[in-house]
Amino acid sequence: MSFARLLGVEVLGGSGPEEVRARIAWRDDLCTAGGIVHGGALMALADSAGAICAFLNLPEDRRTATIESKTNFFAAVSAGHVLARSRPLHTGRTTIVVETDLHDDAGRHVARVTQTQAILDARPA
Repeated sequence: MSFARLLGVEVLGGSGPEEVRARIAWRDDLCTAGGIVHGGALMALADSAGAICAFLNLPEDRRTATIESKTNFFAAVSAGHVLARSRPLHTGRTTIVVETDLHDDAGRHVARVTQTQAILDARPA
């Protein structure tokens, strides 16, 4: 995922279909005024972790795409890392719903993102 690499998303060990853990480090170029991590960067972290979680729950020879995403922000991050923890809430025939919680280094709940991923046919050869 090229965009995730650009943001510095790091997928953490122990990730699998039941839970994906990823993080980004605070960087000045990911911030808004006042050195606070931009909401778009937080949403991109959550979307990346959620997409991996959805992918790991796909039937064979299928692909996925985000069709809806809802974010609630609870706290600002001005240092350290943001940890994402994504879990599948629903794995159906046509959609997968993933919930991703973001926390800072102090364990504060930064945001919750719920996204729906469409299950698509594999790309034609």
